[in-house]
Amino acid sequence: MPQQTATGMERPVELAEYNWQAHSVLVVDDEEGMRNFLERTLARRCGMVQAAADAEHAAELMARLHFDLLILDIALPGKSGIEWLHELREHGYTGDVILVTAFADMETAIDALRGGASDFILKPFRVDQILNSIKRCFERARLARENFVLRRELAGLAADPIGLVGHSPAIEQLRGLVRRVGQMPSTVLLLGESGTGKEVVARALHQTSPRAQRPFVPLNCAAISSELIESELFGHVKGAFTGATETRNGLFYYAHGGTLFLDEISELPLAMQTRLLRVLEERKLRPVGSEREVPVDVRIIAASNRDLAAEVRAGRFRQDLYYRLAVVDIRMPPLRERREDIPDLMRHFMQQLSVQLGVAPLPLSHEVVSRLAAYPWPGNVRELRNYVERSMILGSFPSEPVPGADVVPPPPAGELELSLAEVERRHIERVTEACGGNKTEAARRLGVSRKTLERKFAEWSEAALADTLERRA
Repeated sequence: MPQQTATGMERPVELAEYNWQAHSVLVVDDEEGMRNFLERTLARRCGMVQAAADAEHAAELMARLHFDLLILDIALPGKSGIEWLHELREHGYTGDVILVTAFADMETAIDALRGGASDFILKPFRVDQILNSIKRCFERARLARENFVLRRELAGLAADPIGLVGHSPAIEQLRGLVRRVGQMPSTVLLLGESGTGKEVVARALHQTSPRAQRPFVPLNCAAISSELIESELFGHVKGAFTGATETRNGLFYYAHGGTLFLDEISELPLAMQTRLLRVLEERKLRPVGSEREVPVDVRIIAASNRDLAAEVRAGRFRQDLYYRLAVVDIRMPPLRERREDIPDLMRHFMQQLSVQLGVAPLPLSHEVVSRLAAYPWPGNVRELRNYVERSMILGSFPSEPVPGADVVPPPPAGELELSLAEVERRHIERVTEACGGNKTEAARRLGVSRKTLERKFAEWSEAALADTLERRA
């Protein structure tokens, strides 16, 4: 039968199907019998339950431990529960709080709810009343996480999760790996060039895993400054640094129970690599400016367009973190190794873009496909998508398979004998020159990140210097 709390909320008891183990609760009550009763009742269900007899002791526990929920008696010795609740909210505590009391009037109830109480229950109460109230709090926390993740996904539609499109041997092998590895709880490292679809595969791994109904949270490590990356991942408390005007949860919190995808992980500073390794090993994190540790249950999928083993040898990436991430490593095939997938990918992109752009897909002839299959695609699938979008806007496929090729001269006939790496270099240099040296615009046309372009130029400069020194020797 449905039960009713002091807030008037009514809901039947449905506890068996809900996973309470991911949550922690702090009970604060000066009555030893009530404290022990709640502690015993919740210890069988929740991941962690602690108890305190007053606000002072409770504050000490909260300084060391993270609690998702407080069950707080109003009539506490010294500082009342409502007074302490107001202080907690002022200092940035965002967790749920259930207030309980044996003596209350309407004014007290209103004060409690204005102070940020999630529920208000009168003593004596039945077990099902308190359990239903707790479950509503846990449900709100879960929905808040999922809503945050959905907002991030809607804001990041440019990532374009296309799925695994194509039937080449390379993509079929990748599908098989995803089906097998997705079921495992192990960390996964995706390695491959920019634009090969690493986030697509990360999402596929998540969708084929037991965590599929939980959040998938992506983060491009190269897009966040080194000063803010720790706060972005772990969260921070109010006043932790200049500008931290309120407590903020990190992406580990929002990915709880699900998957956190760390793209371009090679861009993490060494100090941050150390902190990440500790979180992976201990499954606990400490928000910036906080003294308490928060338990986390997150599967990590990382990705890099660099050779991480070479980064380890160069001292730019921690060896222990590399081995911790590369429990399973998957190599992403570049588009030039799966050219037979180009028609399927183009049809897929045109179907997507026809809705977004409001134009009909273009006819795909054998001549166009053959011409595109002969191109090396340094920007991989991302570059192909950019080319398809530009073609649909213009109403036809340009005679050259390169975005912006109308301002870039075709390669001389003698270049047909060059290696693929040299063709890629010369093409990138031409596009950059055609953009007036603007590397941001060149990167956009090529379908790669600005950092990737900078790294290419740096590698060529280092190689040229080494070659010069060798000749002089």
